[in-house]
Amino acid sequence: MAAEIVNPRSDSERRNGHTEQGDGAEPLDSFDPAFALHRGGKMAVQATVPIRDKDDLSLAYTPGVAKVCSAIAEQPELVHDYTWKSQVVAVVTDGTAVLGLGDIGPEASLPVMEGKAILFKQFGGVDAVPIALNCTDVDEIVETVVRLAPSFGGVNLEDISAPRCFEIEKRLQERLDIPVFHDDQHGTAVVTLAALRNAARLSGRALGDLRAVISGAGAAGVAIAKMLIEAGVGDVAVADRKGVVSRDREDLTPIKAELASFTNKVGLSGSLESALAGADVFIGVSGGTVPEAAVASMAEGAFVFAMANPDPEVHPEVAHKYAAVVATGRSDFPNQINNVLAFPGIFAGALQVRASRITEGMKLAAAEALASVVGDDLAADYVIPSPFDERVAPAVTAAVAAAARAEGVARR
Repeated sequence: MAAEIVNPRSDSERRNGHTEQGDGAEPLDSFDPAFALHRGGKMAVQATVPIRDKDDLSLAYTPGVAKVCSAIAEQPELVHDYTWKSQVVAVVTDGTAVLGLGDIGPEASLPVMEGKAILFKQFGGVDAVPIALNCTDVDEIVETVVRLAPSFGGVNLEDISAPRCFEIEKRLQERLDIPVFHDDQHGTAVVTLAALRNAARLSGRALGDLRAVISGAGAAGVAIAKMLIEAGVGDVAVADRKGVVSRDREDLTPIKAELASFTNKVGLSGSLESALAGADVFIGVSGGTVPEAAVASMAEGAFVFAMANPDPEVHPEVAHKYAAVVATGRSDFPNQINNVLAFPGIFAGALQVRASRITEGMKLAAAEALASVVGDDLAADYVIPSPFDERVAPAVTAAVAAAARAEGVARR
């Protein structure tokens, strides 16, 4: 069993010391409880075996450890059984797209990466190690992660800016035989699809009946578009700052040109607002504000998923005037689209079967399992379960493991 990520310090121990705003200033802990919680970090490593005497020491370290090393050298696959490798994930960032803070650098990203690691443990029973890299070059990131990979069973890419994140993930998937998952893309897409499945079920519509408009053509927007099309949504149009991504635009990056090739079947052009006229679904992953008139122009019984934080693209009070189902990225409104519903169970399932990669089928299975947790309690204010629903992680884990076996990427 992997070492448990814990923070054994008491509140009083965390508050010792002085993290100050400047010479003579009061500690930041005095002004904001977030600083008190973060003092000393949010995690530590705890051994899972005792070292009580020389016999324990001789087994845990030399000479006993040499037997295990020699066995692994002869049969490399034994590393999964006799180390923590198959139960631990590297949470890797370069600090270029951290939450809504942007490019704040590797050191400033660490509180978020620690937070991600404890969410892995809390919600999926998966150990994770935060790794903030002091480089932003694609080649350097790929080479660094490849060299670190022997220590880990999976890699969770986090808060790496687009479009670099697409190439980094693709190249790592090609070079590594362990799951590589960019959560900003795929975690968001899985939870969005799960909520959309239930919204459609609530309204008696099939996914194929829906026309969706996505605001934002970055990492999350592209991944959501791909997953919705894969799941059978009727049509998806994606808008960036210059308007709807369409085949007739001459300013598209390679990623957006690919996006145009499989979205926007009806050939929309122009602004996001014009695309929303008659649309069944709005999905916001870009920030900004959508005018109320544009929301009012959507189809009757529309769904509005305004997921920008802290300010949704459409405030729920406005969205509820016109939409049958409203979701946001915030925890203080119903139907929170929260990645923590997906990534812990996805990795737990992949690690359980020692999957070599995470496939589209595994992600679709995760979304379907997540949606199924809601069950007969489905309502307009409950199309997605809470992160604290204890059924979530086991359901996603089981579905992902089964899909990995079905798709031939499981190794046990």
